[in-house]
Amino acid sequence: MQRREFLTGALGAATLQAKMTGPIPIGLNTYCLRSLRWHDVEHLEYCAKQRLDAIFLQDSLDPKKDDPSHWQWVRGRAKELGLHLETGGGGFLPRTPGDKGASIANLRQNIRRAAAMGSPIMRVILASDRASFPPGPVEAHMETAIQLFREVKSQAVDANVKLAVEVHKDLQAWEHKIVIEEAGKDFVGTYLDTGNPVFVLEDPSQTLEVLGQYALTVHLRDSVVYEHRDGIAVQWVPLGEGTIDFPKFIARLREIVTGVHIYIKPITGRPPYVHKIYDKDFWTAFPKARSADFARFLTLAKKGHPYDGHVVIEDLYGRPVPGHFLSAVQYQQREHMERSIAYARKVLGLGVRS
Repeated sequence: MQRREFLTGALGAATLQAKMTGPIPIGLNTYCLRSLRWHDVEHLEYCAKQRLDAIFLQDSLDPKKDDPSHWQWVRGRAKELGLHLETGGGGFLPRTPGDKGASIANLRQNIRRAAAMGSPIMRVILASDRASFPPGPVEAHMETAIQLFREVKSQAVDANVKLAVEVHKDLQAWEHKIVIEEAGKDFVGTYLDTGNPVFVLEDPSQTLEVLGQYALTVHLRDSVVYEHRDGIAVQWVPLGEGTIDFPKFIARLREIVTGVHIYIKPITGRPPYVHKIYDKDFWTAFPKARSADFARFLTLAKKGHPYDGHVVIEDLYGRPVPGHFLSAVQYQQREHMERSIAYARKVLGLGVRS
């Protein structure tokens, strides 16, 4: 497809789909089942068994994940199972100016992989969180991201792959919006994740209002958000068991988001994180935080309370799961996924096959 045809087609689709009506196809995000250590084929077969419509292959653990012949196989198997497939890479922001070439090469490789697998998007994140940014102001990192996206634009457009910047723990929604618009919303959009906004002091409903118009893919994750003696605590929980009003969220999403697949993405088993908002040093990470947006987040916290469900707190980010806890974490990840899928179907009315 030529570049002009790609852009015309994208604009035409946006014009035709003013509102999402009827069943919205759903899938799962494979990262949520990472402790099972499944290969790609096992994830594909599991999604088919669960009667899902799609799969988001994220952070693959398959030993052939870098083999182009495997990409083609995954594409074919997903098609045989009737699964829409999306995928992508991870963080790409260079730590130093000398790392810029490696970052561009990483983006190009992930575009090739996404195209080979038949994915219309390529997931990307700037950094795992604000604390992981290289030295310097956030604005400088945003500008670096914009420049790198522009470097790979022609390859992305020619491959018919859009770059989906994940709503992560790095940027607030208004900052994320600037990156998309300045890089070029004709080929860059949003991977709208509902679990990460609470880590940057944001109500996910606020994130939807700001970034919904750019959404290329939507991933649902619930959180408890509540007042804590040291500030505001947040913790991820199974879908439907947290503070977020998902029936209201989906109703609004239908009004402003078009043509996306929704992925169920419970990441649980992690301890609460506390925003120490009463500590003046805390706010150095958010020098331009907007008071109205924070007030909305604080209102959400005042409605919430700690999670009172049973949960194994042993899936600690960045650390291996202790061997004697592994079977419990594996069981929990699968059970929380299936519980969340059931909620999405029965309460939110999502899914086509179901």
